[in-house]
Amino acid sequence: MLSIKAPHTRCCTFRTIMILQFTRSDSEMKKRTSSIDISSLTDNAIKVLGRRYLKRDRDGNALETPSQMFKRVADTIAAADRIFNDQADTAGLSDQFYRMMTALEFLPNSPTLMNAGRELGQLSACFVLPVGDSMEDIFDAVKFTALIHKSGGGTGFSFSRLRPANDVVLTTTGISSGPISFMRVFDVATETIKQGGTRRGANMGILRVDHPDIMNFIMCKADKHQLNNFNISVGLTEVFMAAVEADQDYDLVNPRDGQVIGTLNARKVFDRIVAQAWENGEPGIVFLDRLNRDNPTPHIGVIESTNPCGEQPLLPYESCNLGSINLGKMVINGEVNWKRLRDVVNLAVHFLDNVVEINQYPLPIIAEMTFGNRKIGLGVMGWADMLIQLGIPYNSDRALELAEEVMKFINTEGHDASHALAKKRGPFPNFKESLYDKQGKAPIRNATVTTIAPTGTISIIANASSGVEPLFAVSYIRQVMDNDILLEINPFFEAMAKERGFYSKELMRKIAERGTIRDLDEVPQDIQAVFVTAHDISPEVHIGMQAAFQKYTDNAVSKTVNFAHTATIDDVAKVFRLAYQLDCKGVTIYRDGSRDNQVLSTGKEREQPVQKSMPEGSKLVKRERPKALQGWTYQMKTGCGPLYVTVNQDSSGLFELFTTMGKAGGCAASQSEAIGRMVSLAWRSGISGRQVIKQLQGISCHSPSGFGDNKILSCADAVAKAIQSHMEANGYDAVSESVAVIKGACPECGGIVEHEGGCAVCRICGYSECK
Repeated sequence: MLSIKAPHTRCCTFRTIMILQFTRSDSEMKKRTSSIDISSLTDNAIKVLGRRYLKRDRDGNALETPSQMFKRVADTIAAADRIFNDQADTAGLSDQFYRMMTALEFLPNSPTLMNAGRELGQLSACFVLPVGDSMEDIFDAVKFTALIHKSGGGTGFSFSRLRPANDVVLTTTGISSGPISFMRVFDVATETIKQGGTRRGANMGILRVDHPDIMNFIMCKADKHQLNNFNISVGLTEVFMAAVEADQDYDLVNPRDGQVIGTLNARKVFDRIVAQAWENGEPGIVFLDRLNRDNPTPHIGVIESTNPCGEQPLLPYESCNLGSINLGKMVINGEVNWKRLRDVVNLAVHFLDNVVEINQYPLPIIAEMTFGNRKIGLGVMGWADMLIQLGIPYNSDRALELAEEVMKFINTEGHDASHALAKKRGPFPNFKESLYDKQGKAPIRNATVTTIAPTGTISIIANASSGVEPLFAVSYIRQVMDNDILLEINPFFEAMAKERGFYSKELMRKIAERGTIRDLDEVPQDIQAVFVTAHDISPEVHIGMQAAFQKYTDNAVSKTVNFAHTATIDDVAKVFRLAYQLDCKGVTIYRDGSRDNQVLSTGKEREQPVQKSMPEGSKLVKRERPKALQGWTYQMKTGCGPLYVTVNQDSSGLFELFTTMGKAGGCAASQSEAIGRMVSLAWRSGISGRQVIKQLQGISCHSPSGFGDNKILSCADAVAKAIQSHMEANGYDAVSESVAVIKGACPECGGIVEHEGGCAVCRICGYSECK
């Protein structure tokens, strides 16, 4: 059961005072930082900062520079030292934090960069909420989710406490609708909440493998239009895995009363998980018993879930703040700079412990739980960059050895720093009876110290490779606005190519088209060996690297195991088993192209979808109408009544569109007819269906209809959705921006999306579906 401490009122008061102080001293801060140049920031990093992190006025104008943002954060976090020593040199500490961040050696999670020193003041990315088996508990969790998402955090849930579908409900003599139906409630709530235009809500949904509804849960995202605000993982147990190996049945338990109500064959369930993961990347798997084996405070509660990307197991109502060291900056003269790494680890632990202290939590119970354990999660990014600078191939034994060496160093130094803080500030309040206490270890300030998260947008700011992932691409092409084409090249590869004399723009473009330098005659073999990308590496190497980092990480490691499009279901099963054997805490896989019409980020498309519209840029010659056309009619429910949309096509593709309103006459009918005529003219003149959808979708009127995925904002929006449905059903090469992230393209800029740690991240604009 949970053990709740008294509210941390001293800290709450302190935070309020500090926010007011920083608000009043904003002009002074600008003066202090106006002469500072952050030359190491790339143009893309500056754009991402401006779009998502800098303070803005109501008109969207930036009120601070990147330098001032980093100073705001450094001053705010350093000020927490005054809680423990009112004579502390917070200005000196702030300068250390500032230099560490502006040198891009360490960055905290996004909410800290966004909100430190601002009115919101919510600095954590990770939360877990309990979902109890009553209507009151369920909708309390929905409400708490809304508050957390509004503040910029992501949430994890276990739905394992909910009684299964069709089970008895004694209070109403009715039957239960089951966990999946309530997951949809959370999903719709998440879709509705806007996070200030900077972060979108993200959820993790976990169900124990012994829950009676497990088979339905495994398949709940087979429909790619459902639960799009959730990552899902099956919570596997040691009992289940043993039954898989023995090809035996295992028990299904009703959480309402703990009674066994049936059995399933473990291997068949495992095979279903694997097959669905192969199909579209979900569900992932989480080894629940391992999470609780390493739970530092078992006397406080049982770990049921993780944050949205799976790397941070948390107790119910607990939060955690994360930060990552840029390993690419920890290399000097071809060697690991262990001294600077030690200094950054110590400073980062101090920074993150201060974040716990100064954070403004969205709920009092979250503050109480978080102060009780003071968990922090120090991780890494730029691992691939470090290996490149050291000349070590990612897919080598030496890389695995160095991974263990580096993470052991960070974990040891991080714990030493936490022990040192405990001597000055005291151990985390729940230290007594914790695993540390029972093992006779010295008091420590933080119940956990290390976590490896998907670094998403902060790795874009740092111009670093993501987390512990390999390079996504050596070179790629991106389109800006409508016509500008930019060639993006890995800076280490570009420098080495110029130094070795094989650089040319033609070669870089060729690499971007291929997506790899493997077997490219123009590139020396030793360079090919070092600059390997995610799809050059076998899944076994991916999971081996995850296991190497997991060995010395308190919490878990977020990493995506990439598979080629041609990978088999057996290939996925092999990796799932290997993850279990290597003592990983969970697995997320992604098979390239496994989500419908994925826009491939690098290389030429393996399977070109049928292009049924005239190519963009063709001469606009109006096609003549044949006597007969094939057509489909779609009924759309609008606020003005039912709208019937007929889409006709000829042998070249989309040709014309007609609309009929269920209610005769009226403005809505005439406007819909006008839309149909203009759409028809556009199609007959060579405009693509995608462009028509883009122009019409999202237009709203005073009388919307429906809710959630079925919501129709206007008649124009209904026409767009009807066209979209038609194109998806008939194999056209386009989908609307609203579902683009599922298809592999960024929904905000249409750019490259990388899959990492169960999350999709755009390397161009910084969009992330989880962070």
